[in-house]
Amino acid sequence: MKVPRVIRTYCPRCNAHTEHVVTLYTHGKRRTLAEGQRRYLAKCKGYGSSRKPKQKRFAKVTKKQVLKLRCKVCGYIQHREGIRLKRLEIVELKR
Repeated sequence: MKVPRVIRTYCPRCNAHTEHVVTLYTHGKRRTLAEGQRRYLAKCKGYGSSRKPKQKRFAKVTKKQVLKLRCKVCGYIQHREGIRLKRLEIVELKR
C-alpha cells in the first residue's frame, strides 16, 4: 500500500487541520532496569518452565503497521494505527 509522505489531517494541539509528515513507527529498545522487564527476566531464569507458552504455529502472517504523524506547525506527534499490510511504502505526491 502506498501512503503519501505529507497528509493534511486534524492536529489536537493546533485544534485545526494542518499538514503532517508521515513516518513509520519503530519501537525503542527495552529498558533492562525497568520493573516489568526485571520481573520478566527473573521469572525466565532457572530450571522452571518459561513465563509465556511457546507459540506452536503462526496465526498471523502480517503485523499492523503504525504510522507516526508529526505536525508541521507545532511538532506534535500522534500515532495512527494502520491495517495489516505485507508492504507499506511512503511516497512523495507529484503535484
